[in-house]
Amino acid sequence: METKSVVKNSNKYLGNELNYIQKVLNTEKWSATEGSWTSKFEKEFSNKFKAKHAVAFNSGTSTLHSALVAVGVKPGDEVISPALTVIMNTSSTIHANAIPVYVDILPDKFTIDPEDVERKITPKTKAIVVVSVYGLPCEMDEIMYISKKYGIPVIEDNAECFLSKYKGKLLGTIGDISSYSLENSKHMSCGEGGVIVTNNTEYAKLCRQVGGHGYHNLQADDGRVKLQLDQLQNPNYKRHSEIGWNYRLSEFLSAIALAQLERLDELVQLRKKSAKLFLDVIKDCDYLTPQETPEYSDNSYFALAIKYDGEKETGLSWTEFRTEYIKEGGDGFYGAWSVPYLEPVMSERNFVKRLPDIYDNVFYEQGLCPVAEDVQGKLMVFKTNYRNLELAKYKAKVLKKLINKYK
Repeated sequence: METKSVVKNSNKYLGNELNYIQKVLNTEKWSATEGSWTSKFEKEFSNKFKAKHAVAFNSGTSTLHSALVAVGVKPGDEVISPALTVIMNTSSTIHANAIPVYVDILPDKFTIDPEDVERKITPKTKAIVVVSVYGLPCEMDEIMYISKKYGIPVIEDNAECFLSKYKGKLLGTIGDISSYSLENSKHMSCGEGGVIVTNNTEYAKLCRQVGGHGYHNLQADDGRVKLQLDQLQNPNYKRHSEIGWNYRLSEFLSAIALAQLERLDELVQLRKKSAKLFLDVIKDCDYLTPQETPEYSDNSYFALAIKYDGEKETGLSWTEFRTEYIKEGGDGFYGAWSVPYLEPVMSERNFVKRLPDIYDNVFYEQGLCPVAEDVQGKLMVFKTNYRNLELAKYKAKVLKKLINKYK
């Protein structure tokens, strides 16, 4: 392999992260219930995404769980979600004691198929979760038409999709409630974290309470417990009106997230530019087909998903092509996550023991969503989170060299 003087990835955290963390340390108020950094981050996030409310959480999974509770999902209800996504959509549904209903995907866009959504709706359907997989918005006009037709709320899972637009509308406020992840691989990150955005004040308040131990005095726009000392110390004061969890984001992580938010446009643009370098390389390659991005959608390219159909042309399996790419100097690429219902927790029915009365008659088998199952095995998911475009250019050239090798 020809070695290069490759530019190393520069630090992702180049903004005010350290400065803000020091300020949090100096306050000695490190919990979101006491300090001001979480509130400050939420306000700036809601402004950035043009939403009335933003509620910070400790992960992009707790956001999904809280959103399901907020829109009224109850034990035994059904929640629709796509078959090509991470397990967290399933686990959040199970944590809400609801039944996951899997919907197939569009074969070229890899997002949820609206026609299959409508086919899968039953009287028990209480939420539709759509996932902007790899950074591409779903077909939101069709999804929202179905939502209004049946009176079912839509939860946007935008963990991989920051600042994308669909037909001129900023993603995040098209559905009823939206979830973002701040996990380390995402466009902006504080290590672990998440945010709910919504224009519905009641949903925001319920999310806040679900994530804050069910404290009834928590409001849509403030996660701090504001009580007079006499009231707080009164033995007769009753605090909890909902069953809740501790899903709050600490002041330290909120400070990091705020610094990242200040650079979000730059971080998103870096991913788009990195993706374009690879897209230019594969544009004339018949067996590498990228995720289709319609003219009316804006892909923020959390990653670049490419469908591989080159076994006959190159003589290489998916695994062998990856091995050759690494040998030439590439980073490798990821496979798509396993279809959730084929994960052992679902296929072997390990979830049933949680609530047998609800799940005893719930079964999932291979073939349930054939398009997703077919696409999942072919996807090559290339990273786009290069902090230095020179490194991205080098990796794209490596891919081009490999393509030329098997012409």
